[in-house]
Amino acid sequence: MLAAVYRRTGPAREVLTIEDIATPEPGPGEVRVKLQFSGVNPSDVKTRAGLRTKTLAFERIIPHSDGAGVIDAVGAGVDASRIGEPVWTWNAAWGRPDGTAAQFICLPSEQAVRLPDGVKGDVGACMGIPALTALHAVGMDGGVAGKRVLVAGGAGAVGNYAVQMARLAGAAQVIATVSNDEKAALALAAGADAAVNYKTGDAAAQVRQLTGGKNIDRIIEVDIGANMALDTELIAPEGDIIGYGSGKPEIAVPFFPMIVKNVRLRFFIAYNLTAADRRRAVDGLTRLLEQGKLKHNIAASLPLERIAEAHELVESGKVTGNVVLAID
Repeated sequence: MLAAVYRRTGPAREVLTIEDIATPEPGPGEVRVKLQFSGVNPSDVKTRAGLRTKTLAFERIIPHSDGAGVIDAVGAGVDASRIGEPVWTWNAAWGRPDGTAAQFICLPSEQAVRLPDGVKGDVGACMGIPALTALHAVGMDGGVAGKRVLVAGGAGAVGNYAVQMARLAGAAQVIATVSNDEKAALALAAGADAAVNYKTGDAAAQVRQLTGGKNIDRIIEVDIGANMALDTELIAPEGDIIGYGSGKPEIAVPFFPMIVKNVRLRFFIAYNLTAADRRRAVDGLTRLLEQGKLKHNIAASLPLERIAEAHELVESGKVTGNVVLAID
């Protein structure tokens, strides 16, 4: 089979290659997925670039945890009726050498989730990290029903889903921060009540004008390292700041302003959800897909051989939405 691989960290065009390698066979409890799409996420790009560590966990890595395709073989202990089932994957490359940037992948059966009828494969390749991250951020710790919600980066891969999900979950008000008019339009189309351009003025003042001077009950934060001061200013007493991303490895927390408002500061990564949280999120996401309630923003779809270009697009931060590779 053809697969994109790298054996050292570094720039995408220097380390990523397309190779013809052996097609894997499913082991006990596994399924083999004939992949159609592979999702490219910031975490994939950072791992390949060596931003967290330059020491690879495996001699050869096929990148990407998110993907979609059709089960074409099963291992011992897996019901053969799953063969032919359209699925999306989660954590395909988490703690494993082989991800979804390939024609086939074998992985535990539970990590291949049935894709509801009528849902396209490129959409399925956006579920594992972007959609599950958004759904968990919206639903954790009691959810957002009746609350004022601020979604940082409301036009991004996670943020756009979070805007939609907060609206569907009954938030009283959903505000998104954006950096230009194009992104504002995407956030508004997703269901935001308003979009605040943080580059054109005082973001906190703009938000308070929209809320009638009230603070925000839940902030869903794409870059807590950059936005901690704004979040501290805007968060309401007993509010939640939920950080799923940061451009900085370390952040300073303004302790006194936080403690006097009893602020809850929560961090999570979609890779490490508990089994219960994972099941809840997967089931909730399946229901939303079955009901056709989500809009999907595929910013770019490139063939497998252009994987380096896809990584560069994600790395640049210039694409608004999800980037996927068409495998077959």
